[in-house]
Amino acid sequence: MSLFALHWWQAALLFLPALLNLWGIWHAYSHDFPTPVERLMWMMACVFVPVLGGLAYLFFGRRRAGGAQARI
Repeated sequence: MSLFALHWWQAALLFLPALLNLWGIWHAYSHDFPTPVERLMWMMACVFVPVLGGLAYLFFGRRRAGGAQARI
């Protein structure tokens, strides 16, 4: 079966976990955390534990993140 022969819902099931992880990495990078190590650990969880890392960040890490960092 080719990637192009998938139904729309099958393609969505393939790409949703990837989008969740990419969002988790971006959100952790762009927001403040109590320590830089905690930010790095959340980013590493999203990268090295693909589906579970993104879900854990969605439920637990997002609450730990402070406001968005000021970019100069």
